[in-house]
Order: sequence, then structure tokens, then C-alpha cells
Amino acid sequence: MNNPNSPATFFGHPKGLQTLFFTEMWERFSYYGMRALLVLFMTASLQTEGLGLTVATAGAIYGLYTGAVYFLGLPGGWLADRLLGGKNAVWYGGWIIFAGHVALAIDLQNLFFVGLILVATGTGLLKPNISAMVGQQYDDNDGRRDSGYVLYYMGINIGAMLSYILTGYFQENYGWDYAFGLAAIGMAGGLIQYHLTNKSLSEESIVPANPYEGKAKKNAWSAVWAVVGLSALVIVLAHMGVIVIDPVELAKQVAVFFTAVFFLYFGFIYFKGDLTDAEKKRMWALFLVCVASACFWSGFEQAGSSLNLFAQNLTDRALADDSFLTARFGFDAIPTVWFQSANSLFIIILSPFMAALWINLAKRMIDPSYTLKCAIGLAIMASGFLVMFMASQYAAQGLKVAPMWLVTTYFLHTVGELCLSPIALSAVSKLSPKRFAGQMMGVFVLTYSIGNIIAGLLSGNFDPSNVQEMPNLYLQIALFGIGVGIVIALLSFKSRVWEKASD
Repeated sequence: MNNPNSPATFFGHPKGLQTLFFTEMWERFSYYGMRALLVLFMTASLQTEGLGLTVATAGAIYGLYTGAVYFLGLPGGWLADRLLGGKNAVWYGGWIIFAGHVALAIDLQNLFFVGLILVATGTGLLKPNISAMVGQQYDDNDGRRDSGYVLYYMGINIGAMLSYILTGYFQENYGWDYAFGLAAIGMAGGLIQYHLTNKSLSEESIVPANPYEGKAKKNAWSAVWAVVGLSALVIVLAHMGVIVIDPVELAKQVAVFFTAVFFLYFGFIYFKGDLTDAEKKRMWALFLVCVASACFWSGFEQAGSSLNLFAQNLTDRALADDSFLTARFGFDAIPTVWFQSANSLFIIILSPFMAALWINLAKRMIDPSYTLKCAIGLAIMASGFLVMFMASQYAAQGLKVAPMWLVTTYFLHTVGELCLSPIALSAVSKLSPKRFAGQMMGVFVLTYSIGNIIAGLLSGNFDPSNVQEMPNLYLQIALFGIGVGIVIALLSFKSRVWEKASD
């Protein structure tokens, strides 16, 4: 474990943060680059080399994929805690992600779903463990922890912004295959960087936190390979058409399943984890953070689906003949994918200020609870849909709306994200029982799954050909998110006491 008084080497933080910062930056480059294209590719006509799916089907598949990415963080955290350790889990997960991107680059039409499954599996192994490892670079009382997570989050968004710009450019100029192929290059960069610099990681992030030994270890590995074999069989049968899957119905069932697994796993650790009274109190505070997170992502993840389609079909993206992009690059319109880069750009700009904000507030003895910060973030994000409510009213009249409506929405989503997401990650690393650190990060990442699968189902209702229903749908999302945020903010008066509980 790093000593908080030791010389800092990365913007005032432990050197291990640098390794994790750049590894996650490149992994997120690959993930967000592909994610930005999914719904656009699936709804594109066969004549334009897309899949020609309906908006509802594409939204359901998008939700299933993004939900599975985070759901698989649960077994990914377990594998790190019990068998692999965080360092190896990130390494092997990265290679599986790379294999998935290569499959997509080789044959996008025939290997599309195989590639998605591989990327989802690898991300489930990498994502929760690299997030947990950030917290493990600090001692418990190190005041740099929250600031470190904000910097780590900035790395995520540098990778995301680069991916949006490049994939948007390649998709517009060279086609789907080249745009998807960029993701493989990004993941390769992450693997190279990780291999060269991982010696700086703290000892706690290398070894399994609660390893199996002897026969138990052998049985665990047998179970892992059995699951891998069964999954491969199902994939082959579905690819051959032996198993027919309705994405929309499957997404509804999976949403219920994800929610049930969250409650069961969280409850199992709470009731069967032999926790102290103080640990149980902190778990209650963490539960409220998880509720806020699930609600947040169900709205925020409209970015890659309904807001993406809104940008493509209902936003005035035309460029003037004398514009810079037209003169230098030959664009006659802003690439659809580029709108999503607004979120990443705002995060890069605002992250240092947010990191400084929490430190300066702490110096003034003003330290909002994790729960209150998350409630504020949820409410701010939801207010972005009030902007979309107004924009969609113009669209419902047959008008193409100005780009600033979407940009304003992404700005509010970004402010909400910075209040909630890095703070929630910090809360999990601080409030979780130490011996369940990896698994609790997996449980928390499961809230991303719940939010993403709900987001996919919701996005299926935002059909650009039925724009008259959009204003009411955006208003419902806004009011629900703001309402939940207010309730959690009121509960934060109690949860603040839970968060401070000590053994």
C-alpha cells in the first residue's frame, strides 16, 4: 500500500494511478468508439451495409450489450478476489476485449454478435477490477482518494472523446468496418501500456483479496470452464439459427434478472458476510448510492441510443460551405457521433475544477456525504431531459432543431455525472467491507447493468418516425429522475451517520 506521505509522481498522486489512468483511457477508447456506432449501425439500411433492424430491436440489443458489459463485472470481481488478483484480471480481460474487436474488424456482418459477446465478457473482467485498484493505491485516510478518482475519470473521457472524433470521421469517410476496427487499435494500445508500467501498482491490487486454496481452487476453475463451454455452445446454436431470440422480450426478462441478482448478492454479503455493525451501517449508505446510480444510468445512457438517433434524424447538422470542416475535410454535415464527444469534452474541462472543489470544501470543513453528492448528480442529469422535452416539441412540429439543444443536454448530463459517478466509485472503495472489495465493486457495477438495460428498453420508444410521442417521454424521464434525487437527498441526513460508522 502506498504511504500517503510518500513523494507523489502523477499530478500529486501515487504512481500506480498513472498506470491505471492510461490503461483505462485506451480501454474506454475502444469501448466508447464501438458503443457510439452500435445503434446507428443496427438501424442503418442493408443498402448502406447496416443490419436494417427496427429502433425497438436495436435499442433492446444495445441495452443487452451495454447491460451485459457491466453485469459481467460481478463474476469478474469474484474471479479477481478468489483466483486471479486484480492485476491479472485486468490483463486477461484486456486480451478478451481485443479478440472481440478483432472479430468485428474481420467480418462485421457475420461476427457482429460474437464480437459483442467477447467485448462484453472481457470488459466484465477488466472494468470492476481496474476501478477497485484505483482505491487500493491509497491508504484509508488518504484525502487524495476522491480527487484521484476524478482524475481517473478524466482519463476515461480523454479516451472517449478521441474515440468519438476518430470513429465519427472514419465512419463518414471510410465506412463501418474501418470505424469498428479503430477499437481494436485502441485496446492494443492499452495492453501495451499496461504491460510496460504495471510494476508501479500497490501490492494489495496484485494478489487475490480472499483466495481459494487446494481443492476449492480446483473446483472453482472447473466451474469457470464449464460456464465458458456452455456459453460457447449457446452462441454457436444461436448463430446457426437453432435457438431463436427475441431481443425485446429477452431485454425485459434480463432487466428483472439483473435487478434480482443485485438484491440477492447485496443481501448475501450483508447477511452472510459476517459483517460488523459498523460495516452493516456503511452498507446501508452504499445501498442508497447504488439506487442513485441505477436511476442515473437509465437516463444518461440515452446518449448512445435515443439521443444518438435524435442527432442523426432530428438535428440540423448541415455545415456552411465556408466552414472549417467543409473546407479542410470535405464534410457537408457534422458527423452524428461527434455530438457524443460533447460529454467527454465537458468532463475533461470540468474535472480539475470538480476535483479541486471537493478538496477545498473539505478544507473548510464542508464535506457533503456520498449520498447527497449522488442525489445532486442524479437531479442535475435528469434536468437535461427537460431541455430535450423542449427541443422535441420543435421536432414534433416537423422542424430540425439547433445543435445547441443537444449540447446543452450533454452539459447538464456531464455536471451530473461528475457529481455522481467518480464519487460513487470512491464510495464503494471506502464503504465496502475490505474482504469483499472486488465483489462489492462488481455489485456496484451491476447498477450500471440495470440502468443500461432499462435505457435500452426506453430508447426503443424514441422512434424518429413517431416524433409526436417524444416530448412526453422525455418529460417522464426528467420528472422521475428529479423525484428520486430529492428522496435520496432527504435520506442523506441519516446516511451521513452510517457513512461515518467505524469499527
